Amino acid sequence: MQLETYISDLLYRYDCVTVPEFGAFLTQRTSAKIHESTDTFYPPKKALSFNEQLQQNDGLLANYIAEVEKIPYTTAINKIAKHIKSIKSYLVEGETIQFKNIGELVLNTDGKIQFNPSTQINYLTDAFGLSHFKSVDVNREIYLEDVESIEVNSPIILTPEKRANRNWIKYAAAAVFVLGFVGFGAVTYYNNNSIENHNQLAQEQANEQLDAKVQEATFVISNPLPAATLSLEKQSGNYHIVAGAFRVEANSDKKVTQLRNKGYKARKIGANRYGLHEVVYGSYATRAEAQDELYKIRREHNRDAWLLIKTLK
Repeated sequence: MQLETYISDLLYRYDCVTVPEFGAFLTQRTSAKIHESTDTFYPPKKALSFNEQLQQNDGLLANYIAEVEKIPYTTAINKIAKHIKSIKSYLVEGETIQFKNIGELVLNTDGKIQFNPSTQINYLTDAFGLSHFKSVDVNREIYLEDVESIEVNSPIILTPEKRANRNWIKYAAAAVFVLGFVGFGAVTYYNNNSIENHNQLAQEQANEQLDAKVQEATFVISNPLPAATLSLEKQSGNYHIVAGAFRVEANSDKKVTQLRNKGYKARKIGANRYGLHEVVYGSYATRAEAQDELYKIRREHNRDAWLLIKTLK
């Protein structure tokens, strides 16, 4: 029976492995250290010890042996007891018992078991793969002498600091003037561009909606209606609520008629940059007035209507 093999397996997972009627093997985690005289680095490990006073069976070792050897628990207990009886007889005769990967056991002059742990194995799984090593001595005096010789042969030359040139004040004043002028231009450019960007974004969104709907059908008028004379109220303002944009102008005329029949002051405001004829519900002098009407139109008639800011010639 390889009792030391089973004890060794359990020491990786447990801090205490009790051998019934014999004693307990204990482990305690220790930090990494450096031996001052040999300059040797030792990784963290589990320090192994033996306590002869702990002999009460806790079932750990017997259960493990029963599981590995596929035998009943009572059979495992009997095998442990038989093996321990043999070990004790050897100890009484003055022999040293060697437990592989654990350590040596021997009786001292007082008849107590003395344990000498093995240093060949580390039961701390966190330190797996780490081993002790000896660091190389660093002779600092040699490097210090080399530095001193370099300083003698190549002294450091200090260059006097020049007085600060105060001409920067006049350049700073000029820079403030230039920045102010540029800032004024940037504000003007931004105001002009903001309207253009708004129109371009709204126009692109409208075009996407028109493409998704494949535009309103092209109407072919075989029998043109006679021209009608209408009395139109002249509209003014730079804020226009767009009802649609049509590639065929006849369709834009039809749209104007439809909207006027519904009570809107619809009209055409010309072709945009894409060649589409734009039809608006109406034009307004202020943005607030146009925005209020836009909300109403979206709620009651066309949720795809949008606001165009454009100065008409």
